[in-house]
Amino acid sequence: MPGWFKKTLFALASLISFASFILIVVAMGIPKWMTGKILCKTGADLVNATDPEMVKFIGEIYYGLFRGGKIRQCGLGGRRSKFTIFPHMVKKLNTGLHVMIIMFLCVAIFFSLVSFGFCILNAMKVPYRAIKGPAGVCLWNFLAGGFVVLAVTSFMAAVKRHQLTERIANFRENIFQFVILEEQFEDCFWVCVASATAHAVNLLLVAISGINFPTIKTKTEEANVTAEDIMY
Repeated sequence: MPGWFKKTLFALASLISFASFILIVVAMGIPKWMTGKILCKTGADLVNATDPEMVKFIGEIYYGLFRGGKIRQCGLGGRRSKFTIFPHMVKKLNTGLHVMIIMFLCVAIFFSLVSFGFCILNAMKVPYRAIKGPAGVCLWNFLAGGFVVLAVTSFMAAVKRHQLTERIANFRENIFQFVILEEQFEDCFWVCVASATAHAVNLLLVAISGINFPTIKTKTEEANVTAEDIMY
């Protein structure tokens, strides 16, 4: 049986792995990966809008991996609309990259659960196989965190290199053209970053669990038995 110190560390690591699993699932389901401000360039050009009038042509957009929404401002007030990435919009995006992001996160979810199970196993007993022990826990956490990093990096590439926000903003816009004024990563994106950080923390906990701390031994004084003590 592992000592109380190792039990505590692996129990904490199991909680972190499960929390990472929850974070990824929540991040995938909520459409708040990216927000931005979009300018209705066609409308602004039609009326030769000046700086004070530009406010009437600036709308908003937000989206995640599966759905999102936007507010179109083309001079006649805001019009709200919602959209889904699948099955139609994904054809206008970099399909392979977008599907890879989702696949990376799904694999990370699987390895997070595997890490959770192995951490519980190590908290309860000492496995007789190395792959089931701390080495296995390190492997699953490394893979889970690595796939989350790949997903986050791929999403950043889709936004910065493949103009993901602009493509989504102009989807099925036959008359008006929208340009991106600003965009920023939102909570769900940073939740995935936190998930990758959680697995890095687990690697640190496993490393600490392998340290053998020296035990403090108290010296017992040897009893000096004399002839007088024997008499009493």
